[in-house]
Amino acid sequence: MLEIQAEHRKTLNMTIDKETVQKVAGLARIKVTDAEQEKLAPQLSHIIGWIEQLSEVNTDNVEPLANVVDITPPLRKDEVTDGGYPADVLANAPEELEGFFVVPKVIE
Repeated sequence: MLEIQAEHRKTLNMTIDKETVQKVAGLARIKVTDAEQEKLAPQLSHIIGWIEQLSEVNTDNVEPLANVVDITPPLRKDEVTDGGYPADVLANAPEELEGFFVVPKVIE
């Protein structure tokens, strides 16, 4: 296993820099300090490397799989409802109008 890890580190194609960490943190709305960015960049690069290593696995004869056990889950009738508790749900809303959440416009 150590040989695979050492060999894999040599073939790591994608590296994550501080700017990429900052961009991803911004998209995730996570506050990351400069010191944390320095620490996270190589860690994320290593994670991406392990993900890249998965492309080396031969999956030609592997059937797609949704569950490891061949079972059919019980299904319920598909009914559209309001959840039955609209007043309780809207009680948590910062702003409500005519039974709906009021949210800022996000698409121009």
